[in-house]
Amino acid sequence: MPDQGIGSSAPVSEPAEGGVASYARGGGRDVVDAVLGFARTLRHAGVAASPDRVEAMLSAVAALDVLDPGHVYWAGRLTLCAGPDDLDRYDAAFAAWFGGEVPRAVRSAGQPRLRTSTAAALDADPGQGEEGEAPELAGRASGDEVLRHRDVADLTAAEREHLRRLFALLAPAAPMRPARRRRPSPVGSVHPARTVRRALRDGGEVSRLLHRRSRPRPRRVVLLVDVSGSMAPYADALLRFAHAAVRAHPAVTEVFTVGTRLTRVTREMRLRDPDRALAASGAAIPDWSGGTRLGEVLKAFLDRWGQRGTARGAVVVICSDGWERGGADLLGEQMARLRRLAHAVVWVNPHKGRAGYEPLTSGMQAALPSVDVFVSGHSLAAFEELAGVIARA
Repeated sequence: MPDQGIGSSAPVSEPAEGGVASYARGGGRDVVDAVLGFARTLRHAGVAASPDRVEAMLSAVAALDVLDPGHVYWAGRLTLCAGPDDLDRYDAAFAAWFGGEVPRAVRSAGQPRLRTSTAAALDADPGQGEEGEAPELAGRASGDEVLRHRDVADLTAAEREHLRRLFALLAPAAPMRPARRRRPSPVGSVHPARTVRRALRDGGEVSRLLHRRSRPRPRRVVLLVDVSGSMAPYADALLRFAHAAVRAHPAVTEVFTVGTRLTRVTREMRLRDPDRALAASGAAIPDWSGGTRLGEVLKAFLDRWGQRGTARGAVVVICSDGWERGGADLLGEQMARLRRLAHAVVWVNPHKGRAGYEPLTSGMQAALPSVDVFVSGHSLAAFEELAGVIARA
């Protein structure tokens, strides 16, 4: 099992032979059956594992290594639990279903409740914890929940490693657009040709109206990630979010890095493993931790890519703090040009999440008039909000 928090141990023992691995070796159907059975166990334990949450867990497990009990544990914990009160029941149900242990969440009232591993590690008393003792343990908020709201620039190396596991479970939804081609549908506008053909088969009498409507298709998403020196504390997290977006929708997602020059890293981001994708991207970026010329780089993007179709009708996400070494007037002109091409422009500034922040830099003041949505990008919770903004754009 992977660590559940910084300096803590796993809340449940690793499933023995015959647990998660045995389901995985049985094939995809067995994995689905195992997850559905686990969801039933959770509901008996008092966790409202709704069908949409179970579907989210199945999607997460499909994207991870189902042979790794840690991946299965975190996939379920991040999708099936609705709040801190569910965590102790989840840990007990996981141990019971996959590891064959006695469900601790249904023990008698005289025995202690299971608390989360992070809280247990922080509050443990060396004189306690002996077998047979039953201290009153209060449920604590999960360390994951605390970490979700922490600024990624202030994390320790161990916390960053823990956050990377949570980033691996992100699956941003693509924004949708109406398609021009219409397909048969039970509802929608009447399809004259199909209706007439059906009537001819029925002896010339129109007995039923057949309908058609357009089905939505994914809209292109373009991410421009600032990798200059001022964005160095956030560049890793931003690129991991970009990798999650590419992994979820590789055909409609483009990723570029901006600094003193423009670099397309979409091909590198299509590598399945996040660490390999970031390593390949880092090797392809010649201006990592350099300066920032947003106006010139944005002009280069529009001249070479945007005007030719990449930005047309797309949701363009610019991740930058707005520091501009070049002229702010050029940035304002190119942002207005981008706004005319794109369906929506989203600006992500990590500093927006700090108390008292105001967009006073010349770059931000020049860009904001052409921005549809201005969001923060300093924590995992902010990236989850960003994923929702993109999906709704």
